[in-house]
Amino acid sequence: MKIAVSGKGGVGKTTLSSLLARYWARKGFRVLAVDADPDANLGSALGIDTSNIVPIANMEDLIYERTESKKGTVGGFFKMNPKVDDLPEALGKEKDGVRLLVMGTVKKGGGGCICPESVLLKALVSHLVLYEKDLVIMDMEAGIEHLGRGTAQGVDRLVIVVKPGQRSIETATKVRQLTSDIGLKKVVAVGSKIRNSQQREFLVNSLEGIPLIGVLPFSEEIAAADLENRPPSLDDPVINKAISEIAEELEK
Repeated sequence: MKIAVSGKGGVGKTTLSSLLARYWARKGFRVLAVDADPDANLGSALGIDTSNIVPIANMEDLIYERTESKKGTVGGFFKMNPKVDDLPEALGKEKDGVRLLVMGTVKKGGGGCICPESVLLKALVSHLVLYEKDLVIMDMEAGIEHLGRGTAQGVDRLVIVVKPGQRSIETATKVRQLTSDIGLKKVVAVGSKIRNSQQREFLVNSLEGIPLIGVLPFSEEIAAADLENRPPSLDDPVINKAISEIAEELEK
C-alpha cells in the first residue's frame, strides 16, 4: 500500500502521517515513512533522532556517483535513470518498525530544475511508489511536486489533510486540481483538529468532490506531545479510535 499525504502547512499532515505509520507498524506491517516536505519534521513526530541524518538531496557524493554527473559543474550530461533501489535500506533509520527516509529539497531557480539532485529524487520516488514492497507513507508539502503521471498509478490514496477554514479548503481544492492534471483519481480528505460536529459538517459541505473518510479530533495529547517534542501516544483512546477508523478506510 502506498499512501501520499498532502495539505497546507500547519493542518496536521505530519501528525497524521506519523500516527498512521506507527499504527500500521504496530499491526505488523513493514513501514517506510518518507519525509518529502522541505520543512522536514516527520522524524521528531515518529520519535526518531534526526540530528545525524543528511537529507538525500544534500548528499552530493551520492548524487554525483549515481547520476554520473561531474561534481562542481553546472549543466552537462548525466544519467537520467540512476540506481536507487538500494537507498531505502541503506539510508533509512528505523525505530519501532518504522523506517524513516528524509528526501530534502532541491534548491532551484524560477524555471524549475532538471539537475542531478532532482533526477535522483524523482527516480527514488518512482521506485518507492511503483516497486518498494513495504507499506509506504509519504509526508509531502502542500502540493504533489514529487509525483508525476508515471508514478500516479502506483499511489493507492492521496490524503489531503484539512482543518476547518477557508484557506485550508482552498489548498485542498488546488491539490485536487493538480492530481487531476496527472491522472491521480484516488483522492480523499481527512479532517484535522476538529472540535465539534459543526466543524465536521463544514468540511463535508466545503470539500466538493473530495470524500471525507475520517477526522482526527483536537487532542490535548497531541498538543502536549508537540510541546514536549515527543510522539503522541497511540494508546490515547481518542487518537486510537480516530486513527484506526482512518486506517480502516484507507485499507479498503
